[in-house]
Amino acid sequence: MNIIETGAESLIAELGLPVEVRTVISALSELLGDGVGDLDLAELAAKMTAGGDLGSVLESWLGDSANGAISPDRILSLLGKTGVTEFARKIGTDATSATEGLAMVIPQMMDQASSAGSLLDSVGGIGGLMGSAKSFLT
Repeated sequence: MNIIETGAESLIAELGLPVEVRTVISALSELLGDGVGDLDLAELAAKMTAGGDLGSVLESWLGDSANGAISPDRILSLLGKTGVTEFARKIGTDATSATEGLAMVIPQMMDQASSAGSLLDSVGGIGGLMGSAKSFLT
């Protein structure tokens, strides 16, 4: 099972959604995607480090320790109200529930993506991630 499918199934379970997995996979791909159907968790990680105060949370997701929590408000800030509202509409729930579900599921997805360092490798390690974060600031 791939990361996005695992995330979709977790989201359905967390929110008790009466929706097919493929519907949630499609909505997650649009919300967290790179525009060609693949997840772009590296961009989300870069956004988290750009703000400066989510670096330790991100480190917990990428490391082998327990995943740090992120508030629904922070998820909304990172992903944008419009994107989250559209995501919620597509999966048949309200924006508040969708944001709460994403706050629970995204850390799991990021943790799974970073297993054996694959997410960090995709952005050139910590240095590459910090470089990506700097690009959001300029």
